[in-house]
Amino acid sequence: MTLDVATAKKTLSNERENLVHQLTELGAAESGDLKADLDFGESFADAAAVTAERTEVLGVVDSLKHQLEDVDRALAHIAAGTYGICDKCRQEIGADRMKYRPASVLCVDCKSQANP
Repeated sequence: MTLDVATAKKTLSNERENLVHQLTELGAAESGDLKADLDFGESFADAAAVTAERTEVLGVVDSLKHQLEDVDRALAHIAAGTYGICDKCRQEIGADRMKYRPASVLCVDCKSQANP
């Protein structure tokens, strides 16, 4: 199987658009910062519920932000002509892995060493 960079770029661009949309829907900027006008409700009786909701939203936003960073890093690799090369060992990342997870910047071996 060969690496299809054009398809990967389209997939990553679509994924980026989707992630930005999700962040916007949650009231966050691309940076992951919540917009100042985001209202969780501030009544005293609901303080615990507001805190729980805000904590949940922050967790989702953080996850989306990290996914967006991965996509942006992969798109930068495409622009630099280094897409499909492991950031750590500089070896080729398998085409099957890149097809399954286009935002990959580490080969399977380096990824498994990073997350034991």
